[in-house]
Amino acid sequence: MKKLNFVVIGKNQEILDTLKRIIEKNEGWSAEIFSDESQSRDFITRHEADIVLLSSGLEDRFEKEIKTFCENLDPKVNVIEHYGGGSGLLRSEVEELFAESRDPEKRVVHRAGSGGITDMGWVSGEKIFSFSEFYDPERIRFGALRVLNDDSIEAGKGFGTHPHDNMEIISIALEGTLVHEDNLGNRTEIKGGDVQVMSAGTGVMHSEFGKEGSGFGKFLQIWIYPNQRNVTPRYDQMTLDLAKSKNRFQQILSPDPEDEGIWIYQDAWFHLGHFENNAETRYEIKKDGNGVYAFIIKGSAEIEGEHLGAKDGFGISEVSEINIKVTSENTEILLMEVPITI
Repeated sequence: MKKLNFVVIGKNQEILDTLKRIIEKNEGWSAEIFSDESQSRDFITRHEADIVLLSSGLEDRFEKEIKTFCENLDPKVNVIEHYGGGSGLLRSEVEELFAESRDPEKRVVHRAGSGGITDMGWVSGEKIFSFSEFYDPERIRFGALRVLNDDSIEAGKGFGTHPHDNMEIISIALEGTLVHEDNLGNRTEIKGGDVQVMSAGTGVMHSEFGKEGSGFGKFLQIWIYPNQRNVTPRYDQMTLDLAKSKNRFQQILSPDPEDEGIWIYQDAWFHLGHFENNAETRYEIKKDGNGVYAFIIKGSAEIEGEHLGAKDGFGISEVSEINIKVTSENTEILLMEVPITI
């Protein structure tokens, strides 16, 4: 990647400091950070800037104004709305900026083991989409679904306090127990069968560790682009009634606080099902323009003619429904319906 000068603007100082540190780890990249909008505009006027990165806490009016300002000043100045806070998405955002545009594929298959493999002893797993050190231009996202990490964390180990912003972060615990703590005042345990949501919004600091004595904590971490930037951060958690997902799909997430499951700031619906061999079912798309990404947590199934095994992922769009036939006992499937265009 070529030499790049960044101007980072936002209201959360911890996230600004983290972004500067992440940017300047890359050879030839430099960053100036600003929490004052007028100072940032003055700096851009007087200095060369390749990328203006919009972090969290900015008013929508200013984000629109700074885009127009940069375009009028110099069309070569690129403005990026950053998502995720101090996260592993920055490199992909920059790479996408300079890559040739491409139409989203109508069908994608991601076989188990073909993503970014993590094996650090205390944490292991697979990144289905580009994240952190794993980058594949063919695997940036599926519509609004940006991150799907299948992780295992050793008891007593984990991720210390770190920031996120402007992302809907969903954790689905599969086994063991994770301990979550954040600056919103939450300290909770997430056990197998629990679902957790954080709307990171203007910025949240949190940590997550495997609980001492609980064995490896296994969970799916999923990030969805929100349909609103800079919302007030929020946290929610629920325990699933697994009886509701036997040989059928149970809704666990939606955009409606009054609907079944928990809610997020996006027109997305998640369903989870546990199936016996040879079970057949159908899923109807809830909103025009959405697609579905299916992840086989365990077992195997055939979805729209695609044979899928454990930890395989399959995305499909421009359909009104999908047909599913289970092909082994004790199969668990997660369906994630998300907007294709964001």
